[in-house]
Amino acid sequence: MGTHKEPFMLRANVKQGVLLKELNKRTQDHLQQCLPYRNMIHHMSVFPCDHLNELPFLPVQVFKMLDLYSVPKESIVKTLTSSGTTGQQVSKIFLDKDTSVKQTRALASIMTSLLGKKRVPMIIIDSKSVIKNRQAFSARGAGIVGFSNFGRKHFYLLDEEMNIDWDGLEAFLREHKGEQIFLFGFTFIVWQYFLQACQKYNRSIDLSKGVLVHGGGWKKLKEEAVSNEQFKEALFNQFGLKRVHNYYGMVEQVGSIFIECEYGHFHTPDFADIIVRDSLTYEALPVGKQGLLQVVSTLPKSYPGHSLLTEDVGVLLGEDTCSCGRLGKFFQIEGRLPKAEVRGCSDTVAYDQKGARG
Repeated sequence: MGTHKEPFMLRANVKQGVLLKELNKRTQDHLQQCLPYRNMIHHMSVFPCDHLNELPFLPVQVFKMLDLYSVPKESIVKTLTSSGTTGQQVSKIFLDKDTSVKQTRALASIMTSLLGKKRVPMIIIDSKSVIKNRQAFSARGAGIVGFSNFGRKHFYLLDEEMNIDWDGLEAFLREHKGEQIFLFGFTFIVWQYFLQACQKYNRSIDLSKGVLVHGGGWKKLKEEAVSNEQFKEALFNQFGLKRVHNYYGMVEQVGSIFIECEYGHFHTPDFADIIVRDSLTYEALPVGKQGLLQVVSTLPKSYPGHSLLTEDVGVLLGEDTCSCGRLGKFFQIEGRLPKAEVRGCSDTVAYDQKGARG
């Protein structure tokens, strides 16, 4: 675990200055190049800002209503869409090559800190059908493609009907016996279509050398009263899986994921941060106070997604002091603002098993 400090190396006093300079520049660029953005935020704050807490933000919902981009339309190479249940509006995120490359590199720095630099055999706990359209990805498809860069010999565990390919799984595990295996999937899919299926058919599989990274789709598990601790315990009991890391992230700021450390805390990397705000006054809150999460990232250049107010409720736990050794703010998620729309990457599967909207 000695490599894991790489994207978590800036102490608070240095990081705040670096981020403020970059995010002021990002805001300035988007103000000049994206008219709808300028119309929405020009009255929100004095600019440039003297402190990160003063940075103007957009609510994530705005990407469901408007097409926002800050580059010429012909330079957009990829459009990502958020999840949405049937009939729901989805967010559209427009990436040019530069932003896409930056996001890929940022994700790589975070994942390398967790897995090491050597790519290992990978089980993708999903169906290959999700990634059919490479130009217009759902959040689920984008997640699979993004994380698959950190594994090799990719094995898709589920068929189009979301059933486990038992023969393929046995052959894969036989071939890679004794090796570290990287597993990736969305939380609800891991729970229902992998763990519960193995319990149902009484299949105990040795994944004691595995590392599972999962995220999104907690809403359905909360309805089943499954906590993060119970999720981890069930995976350990069934598979001997000890290294399980949840992550918090969203298609509106893809690349800036907040990974869960060994102590169960989400961590902000050097190029991103969070601010917890009072849900009524939007005042920035101190450590220990619950509020709405604002996420900031230096990565979004092709669209104004560098400072977003989410619908997620969280608590800042501290900065630079987590026992895992990573520097930066660390926090926990408490849930979603009541009555907010379902937006999780894999919640959709609970509504529409055939849907490729992730």
